[in-house]
This record gives sequence, C-alpha cells and structure tokens, in this order.
Amino acid sequence: TSPTVIKAMYGALEQMGLSSGNMLEPSCGVGNFMGLLPESMSDMRMYGVELDSVSGRIARQLYQKNNIAVQGFETTSFPDSFFDAVIGNVPFGQYKVADSRYDRHNFLIHDYFIARSLDLVRPGGVVAVVTSSGTMDKQSDAMRQYVAARADLLGAIRLPKNTFQRNAGTSVVTDILFFQKRESAAIEQPDWVSVGETPEGYHVNNYFVQHPEMVLGTFSDEN
Repeated sequence: TSPTVIKAMYGALEQMGLSSGNMLEPSCGVGNFMGLLPESMSDMRMYGVELDSVSGRIARQLYQKNNIAVQGFETTSFPDSFFDAVIGNVPFGQYKVADSRYDRHNFLIHDYFIARSLDLVRPGGVVAVVTSSGTMDKQSDAMRQYVAARADLLGAIRLPKNTFQRNAGTSVVTDILFFQKRESAAIEQPDWVSVGETPEGYHVNNYFVQHPEMVLGTFSDEN
C-alpha cells in the first residue's frame, strides 16, 4: 500500500478524533500501516494479523511493541467489540475463507474481512479499508445490506486503477471505505446499498453516482 494512501487514511481517522485505544490491521504484511502511524496516535495499541509467515515475522521484528499474530484472520480469537478502529488493505480475490460464523453469507475474501472487522470494533468504532471496487459495485447487494444493517458509510473514495502499480504491480480499481459501527441495527436501507447509473451510462454504486467528486479518475470501458 503506497504511503500516500496510508497517510490519507490516517488523516481521515485523525479528523474523526481517533488518538488512543486498540487498533487492528487484519492483513498487515510487513507493517506499512504500522510504520506510518502518525504522532497523534502514538498512544494506540496496535494489533496485526498476517497469514504469510515471512511477512508476519518481518513485521514482528520491525514493530516489536505491537501485538502481531502470524496466522489466518479466520483463526484469530479476538473478542467482539474489542477494537476502536480497524485499518488496512484487505486481501481481495474471487475466493472465500472458511469461517463457520460467516459461511452462510458466502462472502468473498475482501467482504469477509470487512464483515469480521465490523464485529470486532465497538459500537461507534470505525473500519477504514482499501478493498476491491466489487464490494461497492457488484450486482448482488447482499453483502452491502449486511454491512448497512450494522454500520453507517461515512464516506468512500474510488482510486484509479494504477494506484498500486508501483508498490504491488497490480492494476485494479479499488475503493477506500470508511464505516462506523452502529449502536443498533438500521431499519431503513441507505442509497449506497444499490448500484446506480452515471450520466455517461456506467453502472456503479449509488454513492459514486451521487458523489462524483469522490472518484479520483474517470470511468471508461476496457476489455
């Protein structure tokens, strides 16, 4: 994850008043987010999870004060409502994670990470993640309904597909999403649960239809 993206995400959390408490990075790699934790958040207790043993051990060496588990996110045993914030770049792909608590929802891996993160933050806590644009744009709104019942979308930023080209060699459209966990279940379904159409005819999440200023780039068709 590029430092530009990481610093911007922390900047948003700073504006929300986050300065202390427990923060989780559920797929921390070698710890890029940990290394760029702003001075204003130096009192945060950082927790990380990393499946890859080499990356996880590197993170442990670099950030010895942090609590880093080298295992799969689905095998961790954090209690619900333990964290004040979750931040990170979740793994994304067209595959699923086996976790009996969530299996019936059939979440793809990126959606699973978001759903589990929401359970792990306390009411009022914030989940700030980079995820595939599929989370917001896919035709099925089941996952978005699941999240909307439990959290409010504070905002979203669509990144151009070359954002991670230099750091990860991937060319993929991603979103930064900020969710705040609700005290109680939502009754009404917000607009962002559904996909809409831009004036140019592209089918994207209603949030981006209504907030074109949050799209860093232009929509185009490519095969």
